[in-house]
This record gives sequence, structure tokens and C-alpha cells, in this order.
Amino acid sequence: MMKDHFWCVLLALAALCWPFGSMAHEIRPAIVTVTFKTDGRYQIDISANMEAVLAGVSPKHADTNESPNARTYNQLRASPAAELKARIQDFSRNYLAGIAIEFDGARASPVLETIEVPDAGDLQRARLSTLHLAGTVPAGAREFRWTYAPEFGSSVLRLQREGREGMTAFWLKEGTRSEPYPLAGEVKPVARGEVVQQYTALGFSHILPKGLDHILFVLGLFLLSVKWKPLLIQITSFTVAHTITLGLSIYGFISLSPAIVEPLISASIVYVAIENVITSELKPWRAFVVFGFGLLHGMGFAGVLSEIGLPRSEFLTALLTFNLGVELGQLSIITLAYLLVGMWWKNKPWYHQRIVRPLSILIAAVGFYWTVQRIFG
Repeated sequence: MMKDHFWCVLLALAALCWPFGSMAHEIRPAIVTVTFKTDGRYQIDISANMEAVLAGVSPKHADTNESPNARTYNQLRASPAAELKARIQDFSRNYLAGIAIEFDGARASPVLETIEVPDAGDLQRARLSTLHLAGTVPAGAREFRWTYAPEFGSSVLRLQREGREGMTAFWLKEGTRSEPYPLAGEVKPVARGEVVQQYTALGFSHILPKGLDHILFVLGLFLLSVKWKPLLIQITSFTVAHTITLGLSIYGFISLSPAIVEPLISASIVYVAIENVITSELKPWRAFVVFGFGLLHGMGFAGVLSEIGLPRSEFLTALLTFNLGVELGQLSIITLAYLLVGMWWKNKPWYHQRIVRPLSILIAAVGFYWTVQRIFG
């Protein structure tokens, strides 16, 4: 019975790691920037993974490989820029039909002016195309609202007025209609309760189910010691560290290219997993090592928040609650791992040999593959 349970756990982790060798891409929200111009016109720039939209990859999946349409997505992903641009142009009528742009409750019909499609480049990175829409604000209109079709996924709505500083940002889940945005006068700040709810959920979802690299890192921490006190010390050390670098990155005090940060994050997974293999007990210095790796992971999180933006009026609240969501996601991983592994075998003499080593070797293999992949493409 115990042996069967072990193999179920091993197969489950292997299934979790299976997408690492193919073009799995996290399904990220579309970044929508709306600019209201002084001449009475508006411009909407949408940066999105249009291959996922064209292939009908459901936003309910954590990454593209989970979709039954993954093969179509991968074919589109490898297509030349000109070919993909033509596909987007052909699909544009359906795409615009799924976007509701409203002024005072009346739907507007913007014009698709241009489409920018980068070359396919590194197939391991999602390609983001940009669609530029434009139109005229109806005379006397007082407010603007936005809705993105649920089948297209979530969207980050960023609103600004030409010639004025500041930007209002909303993270909208699939099919959610935005709050009214006033076209004149002062912009009502986002309520603190709404900020707490949105950014906690955003932080949590960036770990579960979307953050496979962070999931494997936390599992690596869990495997060597399933006792709650040392686990909480490591997780807290990790959280404090990524909170520091996330805040410094968002405030602009530090900046490091994703081309450097991403390979180092995957290398941190390798280190933790290999340490699990070569030692059978938790060393005192591990919390400090984890702190160092947390600094790297924080810069990885900063890339997400930089795209989405933080509300100016509740900047600190959004930053802290995002980290709270990340922490809740990490604790959820540990709890699930404990229910699957820890409560069954944590006191067995063969725990390290039969559980820690095989699972850590699998995690190290995934991390090593990612490291090479992120360095050399």
C-alpha cells in the first residue's frame, strides 16, 4: 500500500514536470493601455499572446501545454511574423467583437490601425504582439468602461490622460467589466479592500497554479525536512528576501535583466535539489542560502508587477498583499506536499533514500534543463 502510494506521488510530480521539455508558456494577461488624447481621440494598445487567442487556448489552463489545442498553438508560435500578422488580421473582426469599449454605457467601435508582430525568435518565450486601436470619444461622454471576452483571458487595464502624470491600473479577471473611469475631473482612487483582494489573488495565482519554477523550489525546501519549524524559517527567509528585491525593483532602485534573473532562478532549483541528494540533514546555513535565492526570485516577481502596475494611491498595500498572496501560495504547496508525503513517511528510516533522493533528482533535472534552456535558448 505504501509502495503504491509512493509511486503515485512520483508519477504525479513527473506529470507536473512534463511540460518542461516543450514550448509551455504561462498564460499571462493582456496588457491594455488606454490613452485619452487632448484632441478628443483615444488610443488603445493591446499587448497579448495572440497565438493563444487564435488557437483557442483556454485561460483556465496554467500554461499552453495543458490545452487540447497545444499543437495548434505551437505551430502558430513558430510561424513567421508576416504569416502570424495575416492570421491576426483575418481574425480581427472576431477579436474586436470580444472587446467591449463603452462610453456612458454605449458601445464604441474603434478602428484597428496597425498590428506589430515580432519575429518568432526564441520559441521558449511567449511572443507578444501589439494591436493599436483608435477612435473618437463621443461628444459629452463622461466615463469609459472596458470588458475583455472571457475566452481571451484576463487583462490588465491601464488608463491615462495625455499630458497628465499618473496611470490608473486594474487587473480584471476573464470577462470582468471594469469600473467606470471618469474622462474629466479627479480620478477616484481604487478602494483599499479591492486592492487587497486583487493583489492577494494575483500573488497566489503566480505561485499556484502558474509558477512551476517556484513550486519546484518550495518542494525542494520541503523534501529535506518536513518539520514545520525549519520549513517556516526557510519560507519566511525566502519571503522576506523576495519582498526586499521586489520592492527595490518596483521603486527603480535595482534592475537586472530577465536574461540573467531567469537562469539564476532555475539554477537555485538545481542547487536546493542537489543539496537534498548529498546530505540527509538540514544544515544551519540553509536559511541564509534560501534568503539569497529569495532575492533573485523577488526580481522575477517584479517583472509581473511591472507589467500590471501598482495603484499610486495604494502602492504599498498592493505590494504587501501581492507578497501575502505569494506566501499563501507557498504555504499551500507545503501543506499539500505534507498531506501527500510527510504525514505518511516522515519518520521512516528509508525516507531520505526512497523519497527525498528520487524526487530531488527529478527536480534537479528539470531545473538543470531550464537553466541551459534559458541561457542558450
